[in-house]
Amino acid sequence: MSQFTERNQKIVKRIESLLGDRVVAVREQVRQLTVEVQARDWVDTCTRLRDDAELEFDMLVDLCGVDFLGYGDDEWETAEATGSGFSRGVDHLGPGRFDWASRPEAEAIPNRFAVVVHLLSTVHNHRVRLRCHPQDAGFPTLPSLVDVWASANWYEREAFDLFGIMFEGHPDLRRLLTDYGFIGHPFRKDFPLIGNVTVRYDEEKKRVVYEPTEIEPRVLVPRVIRQDSRYVGDQLDRREGGL
Repeated sequence: MSQFTERNQKIVKRIESLLGDRVVAVREQVRQLTVEVQARDWVDTCTRLRDDAELEFDMLVDLCGVDFLGYGDDEWETAEATGSGFSRGVDHLGPGRFDWASRPEAEAIPNRFAVVVHLLSTVHNHRVRLRCHPQDAGFPTLPSLVDVWASANWYEREAFDLFGIMFEGHPDLRRLLTDYGFIGHPFRKDFPLIGNVTVRYDEEKKRVVYEPTEIEPRVLVPRVIRQDSRYVGDQLDRREGGL
């Protein structure tokens, strides 16, 4: 238990005692606890965390999806990069930099998607992050948490809309941020950054029309202003010279 802060040690001990072998892993980073459980224990785990008197996580603060496709891949070149150019060192074929017709097929990687919830106990003033991986990456599905925390309703709709994660038992699982006719899920890593259609209002037809996008995939790397020892002396000379 030494890897946890003193405040979190009590929480971890109680969670492990309450959940037993339902806990796949427990980690702490920047004093934030993350507990990982399996999909089959998703609703039962959340119910236990809510109803336990010592934990009493009575509020679901947030729920979101995660796509681990390409996780750990570095799109920055290092030794092979040139010393000049605005977009130097960037692989232009990185995540999302392709058009809809040439989009890559997602490989069957384990635990590609995850659902993460942030829980708060307003009684004991402590927090925990809970994470679960849907088993089927081709059709990621988890039971809905709406019956455990009503606030999960629109969060689950958002995760469905942006990541394509299904929540079984949700009372009204519709898109939330994109249009009804939208194709795909824009937060997936195999979705092109330029999208697949352009939407505009047509004055003649008096309605919204969908057209193929004319944007070309391109690399945009913003300039970063940082301290550079090569120019420190020049700056001091300017100040002393009154420039």
